Amino acid sequence: MYDYLIVGAGLAGSVLAERLASIANKKVLLIDKRNHIGGNTFDYYNSDGILVHKYGPHIFHTNSKEVFDYLGKFTEWRPYEHHVLASVDGQLVPIPINQNTVNALYGLNLSGEQVQEFFDAKADKKDQILTSEDVVVNVVGKELYEKFFKHYTLKQWALDPSELDASVTARVPTRTNKDNRYFTDKFQAMPLRGYTKMFHNLLDHPNIHIMLNTDYKDVMDEINFKTLIYSGPIDAYFDYCFGKLPYRSIDFKSQTIDSENYQAVGTVNYPMSQAYTRITEFKHLTGQKHDKTSIVYEYPTADGDPYYPIPRKENTEIYNQYKTLADSEPNTFFTGRLGTYKYYNMDQVVAQSLALFKKLNIKEVAFVNGNGSHR
Repeated sequence: MYDYLIVGAGLAGSVLAERLASIANKKVLLIDKRNHIGGNTFDYYNSDGILVHKYGPHIFHTNSKEVFDYLGKFTEWRPYEHHVLASVDGQLVPIPINQNTVNALYGLNLSGEQVQEFFDAKADKKDQILTSEDVVVNVVGKELYEKFFKHYTLKQWALDPSELDASVTARVPTRTNKDNRYFTDKFQAMPLRGYTKMFHNLLDHPNIHIMLNTDYKDVMDEINFKTLIYSGPIDAYFDYCFGKLPYRSIDFKSQTIDSENYQAVGTVNYPMSQAYTRITEFKHLTGQKHDKTSIVYEYPTADGDPYYPIPRKENTEIYNQYKTLADSEPNTFFTGRLGTYKYYNMDQVVAQSLALFKKLNIKEVAFVNGNGSHR
């Protein structure tokens, strides 16, 4: 008998498995249909001995000391601040758009204050910020919006930014200083020996049993357990009774190059005419020394593994129908990006699972004390 059956061995499920096993002393069965732990953060050494991320670049960043310290129990950190360039008008310029971007793109030498005046002059102010297009044009105007966001968003989401929730482009700020970092979080680092090694440490507990290459629906009736935690797609759990929730996926095309480096920074975005959205060179992220390098091209697609929930009002309405069903499921909890249909960053997923563990633990303590069995 297992206390918990957890579906999905990514961050959401693995964090809960570790907490329940090590803190609450629960017996946990962790199931994943893939042949590895780690979910989309899974990394491995390719045939050339280069550490690569199987499902595209994953850069850890957070403002939460609790999340950073928690994961730090299972990995040493390598300090890393991600830099991204965008290929625009024949130049490679920093993104998020900042003082350096504007000066390089227009051949200017503006101060931070003058850059703000530049943005203000170009901005198309909106009374209401409802869409991803509104977010950008309200701050920097149509010209920079079209150069950096419109076509990139069309490729990434197969939707015009005017059809997407404001939260999509709100993730990318605009700056008036010279800060070229992609993220400004207090804690920015990469697992020193990779994500997969971190997950092995995270799940190394005698109370945790793992089944890979397994669809939970194939074994549910054969396993005795008390509580289910589900981090897979919520619509799949309910057999798509309200229809499929739409996701975007990525087709990754990897290439090893017989050169020490390929590009100046970890990621270069291509917001204009190319079919791919970006190229990432993993050695920038991992710090690995190797006489060759590995890059990956990302081609967004509607088919494939569900990576990105599409934030639109009509999709939220479908999700809310599933959530109503989920809330009525006995001894069942839904979590993670797929389980709650939210476009979460990695640290947000960890924080969500830590919060759910506290909720579960409090409930169980209350239940035990209420029965007087442990007094």
